[in-house]
Amino acid sequence: MALAQACAICAACSAAWAQGDARNGQYVAKAAGCVGCHTDSQAGAQPYAGGRELATPFGKFYGPNLTPHPQAGLGRWTLQDFRKAIRLGERPDGAHYYPAFPYPSFTAMTDTDIADLWAYLRSLPPSSRQNRPHDLHFPFQWRFLVTFWKWLFFTAGPLASDPKAPQPVTRGAYLVAALGHCGECHTPRNFLGGPKKSRYLAGAKLPDGRSPNLTPTRLKQWDDRQLAEFLRTGVTPAGDATSEVMEEVIKNTTSQLTAQDLAAIIAYLRSLPPLPNEPK
Repeated sequence: MALAQACAICAACSAAWAQGDARNGQYVAKAAGCVGCHTDSQAGAQPYAGGRELATPFGKFYGPNLTPHPQAGLGRWTLQDFRKAIRLGERPDGAHYYPAFPYPSFTAMTDTDIADLWAYLRSLPPSSRQNRPHDLHFPFQWRFLVTFWKWLFFTAGPLASDPKAPQPVTRGAYLVAALGHCGECHTPRNFLGGPKKSRYLAGAKLPDGRSPNLTPTRLKQWDDRQLAEFLRTGVTPAGDATSEVMEEVIKNTTSQLTAQDLAAIIAYLRSLPPLPNEPK
């Protein structure tokens, strides 16, 4: 009898994990900035229905529909399909996603956060908006080339953690490096689009400008209160407003985080080795 009860409890726990917590999944979606890349920039666009253009040196990418529509969205996907996309950067049919989808960062997400995010996306109203094909320069439209990019630049799995690091620093590392995928914009890249790992978060050139250095080299100019205020409002200590791109990140992501998570992000950024600014 005891064994049967234990098996029933285990089965119930497994079912609950597979179902996920949509409320926490909504927070995960905010921390990951999903709405920004998966919502058209036009006024009145349905959130997560896709269509946002991302201009890169390799061409234009368009964020896909993440709603549970059975044809246009993720309605026919399973949690396993979703986990495969997040962890491995692969579609259900096995084809590779382009790393414009930041799975090189999302691969470090926990099982719980992936399941919760999936539960939240499943709760969204479905949209029939069809996905727009990417408009890429030759030869990048050949998706199989991503195989070689992955061999060179992609490592699947969790973050390497320092067991001696304080808990806020560990949490901050997860928020910055995995969920927030800050390195995707704030780390310079080589001509193949691979990140220069030795220059992690030192700032980078972007198609529409530059992303700043996030290491203590630059952030030492602000105290923790000023940095937290910037992440909540987008206003610098000098009273200046941030760039349009970062303004959206603050609106959709950092301003939505708890005070504890903001403090963890700041603690992690303070713990990084200071690096010189990326040359102009």
